[in-house]
Amino acid sequence: MLGRREGFLILLTMALVLWGLLFVYSATFPLALRRYGDPSALLKRQLVGVGLGILLLFFMWSVDYHLLGELSPLFLLGTLILLLLTYFPGIGVGGRWLALGPFTLQPSELGKLALLLYLGASIVRRGEAMEGFREGILPHLVVLGIFGLVLISQPDFGMFVLYGALTFFLLWVGGAQVRHLGATVLGSLPLAGVALVAAPYRLGRLLAFLDPASFRDSYGYQVWQSLLALGAGGIFGRGLGASRAKLFYLPSAHNDFIFAVVGEESGFLGALLVIALLVSLVLVGLRIAAAAPDRLGTLYALGVSFLFGFQALLNLGVVVGVFPVTGLTLPFISYGGSSLLVSLGGVGLLLGVARRAEA
Repeated sequence: MLGRREGFLILLTMALVLWGLLFVYSATFPLALRRYGDPSALLKRQLVGVGLGILLLFFMWSVDYHLLGELSPLFLLGTLILLLLTYFPGIGVGGRWLALGPFTLQPSELGKLALLLYLGASIVRRGEAMEGFREGILPHLVVLGIFGLVLISQPDFGMFVLYGALTFFLLWVGGAQVRHLGATVLGSLPLAGVALVAAPYRLGRLLAFLDPASFRDSYGYQVWQSLLALGAGGIFGRGLGASRAKLFYLPSAHNDFIFAVVGEESGFLGALLVIALLVSLVLVGLRIAAAAPDRLGTLYALGVSFLFGFQALLNLGVVVGVFPVTGLTLPFISYGGSSLLVSLGGVGLLLGVARRAEA
């Protein structure tokens, strides 16, 4: 029998998935029609992601999360191997994906969940040693650095930012000293500067963020078109399917900028509904963390909640011009089977913690 938190979490997840499918179809049908001659071609692929995600959700829900923690080094190693396979021609696609027949897999999405499982188990295992830099922080920074080298070379700087934020958040709630974390952040700023200068497009995105009007025909084009779409939506929107931005004016309208299509078609009220659902999901995750039966469950629930909240915040901030473009998807809403798969897996982990808390 479902517990109260489990039931509410499932309802929220269903609402987000259904809302996402609706707007994935709306945002993709012009592209799918042009590329495949089938307006629902990309929706069908997203439905495959839903199916696989539900299987992963039930797996994460039914398996004891302590066992997942014990196996987490294997999950992390497997993810790293998959990331390295993206370099091989014929297997890797676009530097970030693996070709699996007609479908593609983004290993860095799987890495979010694998890293979360590893960090939680490692922090619990180290116990009071987390207060020291050498035992508590350095080993985890080494793991983050290895993944960072691969992610930045793909290049996927936005995903590396997400990995880094998750790592520092869990280290903080896991008992690492703030002065150690602060010194690490300050020490990494020169490396961040080098990564920024080394890729001209990253610097261009930063300049476009600072002055979007001056770069609206180059690096700031996406954000400018996104703002136009949101403004055109008004309070009630143009109506479902009536977005003009998705008609090849707004690049990535179905991926990281799908919220602009949501705002244009369903207006401020529809956009507010998406935000309310995501905020509710995070709050339920925090409640599950507070009621978790042990420290590992608390860390896992906090980690999943942080991933959902932080990634959504970055995505929405990009769409409204508050943050530079990162390329990160909006959980449950954006097109992308890998993203949806991992998001549903994260919900499964939350359900697993909630079940054992209410047992």
